[in-house]
Amino acid sequence: MFPCNFAWGAGTAAYQIEGGWDADNKGPSIWDTFCHDKGRVFGEQNGDVACNSYELWEKDLQCIQQLGLTHYRLSFSWARLLPDGTTQHVNQEGVHYYNKVINDLMACNVSPMVTLYHFDLPQALQDKGGWKSPAIATLFDSYAQFCFQTFGDRVKLWITINEPYVCAKLGHEDGIHAPGLKETGTTAYLVGHNMLRAHAMAWHSYNSFYRSKQRGAVSLALNSDWVEPLDPSSTEDDAATKRFLAFTLGWFAWPIFVTGDYPEIMRSAVDVQNKRLGYNGVSRLPSFCKDEPAILGTADFFALNYYTSRKVKPRGGCEQMLCMKSDQDAEGVLDPSWPVCGVSWLAVVPHGLRNLLKYIKKTFNNPAVYITENGFSQMGPVQIEDVQRCKFYQDTILEVAKAIGDDGVNVCGYFAWSLLDNFEWADGFSVRFGLFHVDFSQSERTRTIYQSGREYAKIILKHRSQSNPDDPVTRKTSITVPQVPLF
Repeated sequence: MFPCNFAWGAGTAAYQIEGGWDADNKGPSIWDTFCHDKGRVFGEQNGDVACNSYELWEKDLQCIQQLGLTHYRLSFSWARLLPDGTTQHVNQEGVHYYNKVINDLMACNVSPMVTLYHFDLPQALQDKGGWKSPAIATLFDSYAQFCFQTFGDRVKLWITINEPYVCAKLGHEDGIHAPGLKETGTTAYLVGHNMLRAHAMAWHSYNSFYRSKQRGAVSLALNSDWVEPLDPSSTEDDAATKRFLAFTLGWFAWPIFVTGDYPEIMRSAVDVQNKRLGYNGVSRLPSFCKDEPAILGTADFFALNYYTSRKVKPRGGCEQMLCMKSDQDAEGVLDPSWPVCGVSWLAVVPHGLRNLLKYIKKTFNNPAVYITENGFSQMGPVQIEDVQRCKFYQDTILEVAKAIGDDGVNVCGYFAWSLLDNFEWADGFSVRFGLFHVDFSQSERTRTIYQSGREYAKIILKHRSQSNPDDPVTRKTSITVPQVPLF
């Protein structure tokens, strides 16, 4: 049985659903710029309108209520609140919009989980160097403090940055996400470093100035596959698996939860490639300064985005240029027995989530865990009766229950991705994760619940009824906040 205060949620992100890209004094973001540049996104699509949630928020709220959610994860558009990225120019229309969203949620007994940064940096800050600039950490801290001060009386669960791995690698090494840079071997490490610095500054600000009064919790959302050696008996595959984890989850979780620095496996692998390719410059994997706020311990819970699993072997490449692939020297492959849903990379492996949760408990000192994203994609013709996705949610939530009941993992909540079909970054609208279908061909952006949405609502009702038999749905839901010491 799930705990009585378990968070049953669904998630969205501002750029993916809001639209209103230049409405009411909002500034442009890097995704506005990226999508308006031809050839970047499937079908030359963009998030200019998306689900039009900026105008149709009440429709989203109806969807949230129909599912019976206790929690809703949303992100703030930094450029909607602070058009030039700084607190020198506050956009009151943006403040009003998010105040309404939060107040409406709470009036319906739904607790907000707010992400401060979900890929959409204000273009004004990108023009000054973006995440490559050391100054971005202080600017992010100012933005975070503005949000804590403005909304923190009601928001008790904060995510500073969503998937820093994706932001750093896909946006600055591979160039397939905004800002579209292909600066291999160095920039992604610098960007990840500055994201960790920014997160730590914001966490310390909350801890010093807001926690005692607001009593909330702050973390960052880390994405990770579950990985295993392709050949369990191979020492090479085992070593590659450890490198794979170190360069993905470990890159950000190790400094925060374990040592305050990057995994030694990661540092040594980068050094090996430096030596092989004759690189003698400044260390490509930066070091944390002792005169800045400490990184270690700057998460009040572990926020996990899980989608799929991989079997791992050495890449065996012989790239003659510095790049993350050669540094990592690990390749993840699909097990042929795993079904694939929609996009080619997304193999459906529910038991991988349980394995990853056990790994997190063992490796990161048994933290409170929120599964902040998990979902099943659909492509091609719309299938409202999405039977496979229904089974996916049944199987996945059963694995979460096993992790809690059998393995003792302190899982506090589960957030399905996503509430709505939305703009899926470089895939545009060709990939659909929603519990509700959105008809993007109509200006009304009609929302229609999938069968999987109805199934998820049944699962939520069942477990809320078991936990609180007297009043399972209309009771006031408690806000789940991990208990953390006040420093």
